[in-house]
Amino acid sequence: MGLCLFCSILVFALFFRQSVSQQPNTDGFYVHDFFQKMGKANNFSASVCSWQWVFCDSHQENVIGLVASDLALSGFIPDNTIGKLSKLESLDLSNNKITGLSSDFWGLGSTLKILNLSYNQISGSIPSNVGNFGALQSLDLSFNSLSGELPASVSSLLSLQVLKLDRNRFIGSIPSGVLNCQSLVSIDLSFNLLNGTLPDGFGAAFPKLRTVNLAGNEIHGKSQDFVGLQSITYLNISGNLFQGSVISVFQEPLQVIDLSQNQFEGYISQVHSNSSFNWSHLVFLDMSVNKFSGTFFQDLNKAQNLRHLNLAHNRFSKQEFPQIGKLSALEYLNLSQTGLTGRIPPAISQLDGLRTLDLSGNHFTGRITYLGINNLEVLDVSQNNLTGEIPYSMLLKLPKMQKFNFSYNNFTLCASQFSPETLESAFIGSLNTCPIAANPNLFRRKTTTHNGLKLALAISLALICLLLGLLCLAFGCRRKSRMWVVKQEAYKDEQNISGPFSFQTDSTTWVADVKLATSVPVVIFEKPLLSFTFADLLSATSNFDRGTLLAEGRFGPVYRGFLPGGIHVAVKVLVHGSTMTDHEAAREFEYLGRIRHPNLVPLTGYCLAGDQRIAIYDYMENGNLQNLLHDLPLGVQTMEDWSTDTWEENNNAIQNVGSEGIQTSWRFRHKIALGTARALAFLHHGCSPPIIHRDVKASSVYLDSNWDPRLSDFGLAKIFGNGVEDEMALSSQGYAPPEFSQPEEAGSPTPKSDVYGFGVVLFELITRKKPIGDDYPDGQDSNLVNWVRALVRKNQGLSAIDPKIRGLGPETQMEEALRIGYLCTANLPSKRPSMHQIVGLLKDIEPV
Repeated sequence: MGLCLFCSILVFALFFRQSVSQQPNTDGFYVHDFFQKMGKANNFSASVCSWQWVFCDSHQENVIGLVASDLALSGFIPDNTIGKLSKLESLDLSNNKITGLSSDFWGLGSTLKILNLSYNQISGSIPSNVGNFGALQSLDLSFNSLSGELPASVSSLLSLQVLKLDRNRFIGSIPSGVLNCQSLVSIDLSFNLLNGTLPDGFGAAFPKLRTVNLAGNEIHGKSQDFVGLQSITYLNISGNLFQGSVISVFQEPLQVIDLSQNQFEGYISQVHSNSSFNWSHLVFLDMSVNKFSGTFFQDLNKAQNLRHLNLAHNRFSKQEFPQIGKLSALEYLNLSQTGLTGRIPPAISQLDGLRTLDLSGNHFTGRITYLGINNLEVLDVSQNNLTGEIPYSMLLKLPKMQKFNFSYNNFTLCASQFSPETLESAFIGSLNTCPIAANPNLFRRKTTTHNGLKLALAISLALICLLLGLLCLAFGCRRKSRMWVVKQEAYKDEQNISGPFSFQTDSTTWVADVKLATSVPVVIFEKPLLSFTFADLLSATSNFDRGTLLAEGRFGPVYRGFLPGGIHVAVKVLVHGSTMTDHEAAREFEYLGRIRHPNLVPLTGYCLAGDQRIAIYDYMENGNLQNLLHDLPLGVQTMEDWSTDTWEENNNAIQNVGSEGIQTSWRFRHKIALGTARALAFLHHGCSPPIIHRDVKASSVYLDSNWDPRLSDFGLAKIFGNGVEDEMALSSQGYAPPEFSQPEEAGSPTPKSDVYGFGVVLFELITRKKPIGDDYPDGQDSNLVNWVRALVRKNQGLSAIDPKIRGLGPETQMEEALRIGYLCTANLPSKRPSMHQIVGLLKDIEPV
């Protein structure tokens, strides 16, 4: 009896020892309650100090560490749980689905040294009592939805070494109180909505700072702001508004420098005068999309450890290819649109580690030499003046590459191994010179049975086709004579076509007031040696017949045509004329013709026909986004807007030959959104002066032969003439921002008005609903923007997503895209993000 009683007391004591930490007002109780309320219940009988996520002090009483990353914890952190852990030194709740913090969270105490809440869904602002964490050494709140201004109380975090607040939505300027955090080793504020300037004395305040990342904001400043950073090895300030010279940036310890997509200018060749910079330390250098002029660095060949070099899209003078033969570690080289002339040097072949080589948009001449680089994955030599035959050994290597482009040169090649789609996208303007022997099918012996019957059948079919052709021709001539009014006499000799010429569409009449069509030149940028005239435009478009009419836009009608040599073009007539002189209009067209981006429809050429301005574009085979989303059932083509090369008939149904039901996938729609955003970001931030599109809408987004999005009509507003803002507000209903409808606040269009139009297009892509239409009830929700914004505010965004893409991708990504559209369509322009920031936000949710 006594023995049994003793055993019972012993078991009870052991159980009590294990469970005492779960008693109320103990750390064990708070931790257990936290996990239970966050959907991660655990065994009550085991001490929390034995859990794999919990670390306790030597007495097994106080919790000093909690590492609970990637446990699918969701919702708000409840009150009276981990906010009560007074001795906590390290807290890691990253990679969960936490949406908010408890009211007592920021009162954790002065012992906390490491706080990591990255990769969650936390919203709201950082309260001022973050300054209570006086011992904090590392603060990581990246990849959340935090907003508001950075609190001035960060000045109290004197021990802070790592500050990561990137990929949020913080606004305002960087507080001057951050200068007190002199122990900082790394600071990352990239891809927020920050603006203003850096605090005075930023560089001198941080003697230990090694990493600075401010990319993807709208911060103003100069390179002198970073003078004094004695320990800096990584500097990324891309996608901001920094100006002036960059000489001060190049400091001794730097290994990574990213200054791209800013407004820097001046001669970078002067950097060699900064004798303190050690080029051998440099591993990464990106200075693309700025305003640099002059020539390249004189000491570039000293950067023998350089792996990534990008100087693209600047204003350098014409110069020979730089001496880079000693850059043996180079893996990425982009010198596109940098004014390079002469021949592409064979010495590039010595760069064995090179994976990406982009030399597009330069002035290279002569033949292309064989580049025997085994690791090359991306090669772009498009838009140069290269000639001759592409080496056969190089053609054999191309199928193994991820991407290649030889377009807009004067190449000849035998490319029997490439598909028609590849020839149309990667060899535009090249001449395929394959001999007949390259097609062995032509030499296969055919069976000779029934030859007489086949011959008779062939002759009969030919006669029938001939009769049908004559009937169609006669009918077409009669139809044209009824529908068109052409103010000219019938002519016998096409070389003597005389005007003026008057043309009609369903809603527009326009006149080309020229006396002799053959006397008016047509300029084609990539074919300067070919002589085209207005007569060729007449012939290409069948005298601007409505049978070749593709669309009628705000600027005027667009026709489809083939210029001599098989150049497939879209011809846009600016029907309202222009206040510009011919010289001014030609200069503006020449400028627009130099603007090239993978997501812009290239301006191929122009024609000044009397007072009429005619823009000539590359023809986009797959129509525009308006057709794709609204005018056609998905999976159906029209004769005018869709290329038959990408479709085939199967079981009496038209199916897309491309991958995975391309139009109905979330990946495809995200691709269109990101490409369009990149195009606008380039116009706003990559051009000087910035180009405001003024008419961003679904019908301005075209799809090329690879179904890549391309934005059209950029830069035409200046040529269009006066009254363009009024025209835009009238003809782009549903896309015009609210400030255009308020005369007392209306002004000239800004980049933020383009952002609004992009937000509407983004809503269209996700919902497949028109900006205005019968889908919306009368009242305040009578258009797409008001309807979606109201749903997003109520956290009901899922109900707006197009059912055709629901289930074809993560719905959280689609909801996040709706929230990006919500930001873009803010009523106040100042509340809308920049296009650079939008690109960053869309890349964050890019489908894998």
